[in-house]
Amino acid sequence: MKDENSGNGFQVDSLGASFAFLALRLWLGVRSLLTGLEKFAGVETVQKPLLDEFGEPDISGAMVNVKEKVYGFSHYHGLPKPLYDKFAAEPLMPVWALDIYGGLLGYILLLLGGLLIVGALPRITLLASGLVYVSLSVGLILLNESGGIAWLGTHMILVALALVLVKYNKWAVAGNKL
Repeated sequence: MKDENSGNGFQVDSLGASFAFLALRLWLGVRSLLTGLEKFAGVETVQKPLLDEFGEPDISGAMVNVKEKVYGFSHYHGLPKPLYDKFAAEPLMPVWALDIYGGLLGYILLLLGGLLIVGALPRITLLASGLVYVSLSVGLILLNESGGIAWLGTHMILVALALVLVKYNKWAVAGNKL
């Protein structure tokens, strides 16, 4: 369904562009949501019964310690400790700002991911997501982490493309004009 002329004779498939934006919006939303959720992940050791060769609990009642991944507010870590320590050693990264940033990062990622997935305020949410990626890039530049910077650059390209395609957003909850 080609129905829009961009002014240079190029016909735009508006349904295809709508699907392209939806796919980008969902990818960026899921990426942000799950990255934010992982900020609340931790490992706990629990005791479980030892299983025999048939998968049944051992008749002796023996227990084994098993490490399990769990999620909870008590496990929150905006920045992993080794990364925090590297940032804290950087003269351009004040520790008070690092503490605020690390304290908010997971919550911001969760919020932006949720908003993108449901399609609420897509332009503002995409802009905010881009600003988060810029802030993450600053940290990685200070640490001279070229690989991470390249990945964040790829994310920025996807955000920029989504911002170009947002005018084709047909599936949004609220704020399609913002």
